Amino acid sequence: MSRTIFCTFLNQDAEGQDFQLYPGDIGKRIYQEISKSAWQQWMTKQTMLINEQKLNMMNPEHRKIIEQEMVSFLFEGKDVQIDGYTPPEQSN
Repeated sequence: MSRTIFCTFLNQDAEGQDFQLYPGDIGKRIYQEISKSAWQQWMTKQTMLINEQKLNMMNPEHRKIIEQEMVSFLFEGKDVQIDGYTPPEQSN
């Protein structure tokens, strides 16, 4: 059964996560406020970030970097800055 939440990232009602995907208070906030589609957008950014900066998720410092980027992306409206990546031109 899917649950609908108000996604603060998309600023609209959307399908919520099935379970808490991330530990702790940040994870609770993501579960309550971040929809599946917003989370997918983050996962794409996270993969690019890990590849670009050659981050190792076993390294606590690297996990801290990822967490900071995740919070600023999902909750503060900041895009992830990825060196050497140029987003495709938006056609109007």
